[in-house]
Amino acid sequence: MTGPTSPQEIAKYAAARQAATYVEGGMKVGLGTGSTAAWLVRRLGERVRDEGLQIVGVPTSSSTAALAREVGVPVATLDEARWLDLTIDGADECDAELNLIKGGGGALLQEKIVATASDRMIVIADATKRVEKLGAFPLPVEVVGFGMNTTKMLLEEMLEGLDVMGNKAVPRMKDGTLFRTDEGNHILDLHLGRIGNARQLALILNQVPGVVENGLFIDICDVIVIGHGDGTVETRDINSGETGRMVHEVATDNVFVDIAD
Repeated sequence: MTGPTSPQEIAKYAAARQAATYVEGGMKVGLGTGSTAAWLVRRLGERVRDEGLQIVGVPTSSSTAALAREVGVPVATLDEARWLDLTIDGADECDAELNLIKGGGGALLQEKIVATASDRMIVIADATKRVEKLGAFPLPVEVVGFGMNTTKMLLEEMLEGLDVMGNKAVPRMKDGTLFRTDEGNHILDLHLGRIGNARQLALILNQVPGVVENGLFIDICDVIVIGHGDGTVETRDINSGETGRMVHEVATDNVFVDIAD
C-alpha cells in the first residue's frame, strides 16, 4: 500500500492505523466514509491479507463498499449483520465532549444509522478536526427533493431564533447539479459559524418537514483517535476517561513503524 506523503495525510494514516488495532477477529465492523476512513479500510485489508483477520465490514457508502471489496475486506449490509461490534469513521469536527459534525462526504444518514447500531464508535481524525465549539464547518442536513426550497426557508427561519452565528442554508452541488446521496436525497449545508447548543439544535432540525437527518452526532462517539503530522497519535475514551499516546516514525518508503513511547 502506498503511504501518505503530506503531514495531513500522515496524521490521517497514523490515526487509522491506531484505530485498526481495536478490530479483533470475528468482529462485525462499520466502515466509515471519507479520506481518513479510506486509510482504515486499506489497513484492514492488509490485516485480512497478511494476518488472516476474519471480519465482516458494513460500509456506510457505495464508495466505501467498493474500496473494501477492492482490498479484500468481506462486506455485508446492515440488515445482514443486524448489530455491530464497532464502527470506525472520520469526522469533520469534534468537540471536547466527543460530539461531532459529520457529512462532508454526503454519507451522514448511513453513517449515523450504522454508528448507532454498534456497541462502540471510534472516530479517527487529524488534529485540525478538534474544536472548542462546533459550527465552523458547515453542518450538513439531508433533505428530500420534494419542496426542498420550502425546507430551506423553514430551516433558515428556525435558525434565526437559536444560538448560532449564521442561518444560511446552501444546497450542495456536484458537477453543476444538485448533489445526491446514496439514498437519492439532497444536502443543505448550514453555515452557522458557531453552534451554542448542539444537542438542542440536533433535536430541532429533525422536526422540520423535509429533513431526513442532520450531521450532528451527539452522544454517539465513544473513543477519539487524533493523528498529528509527525506521526503522533492521541486517544481518549470518553466512557472510561482513559487517554493514550503513541508515536510512529515514517520510514523512507512511507510505511509506518511502531516505536515505544
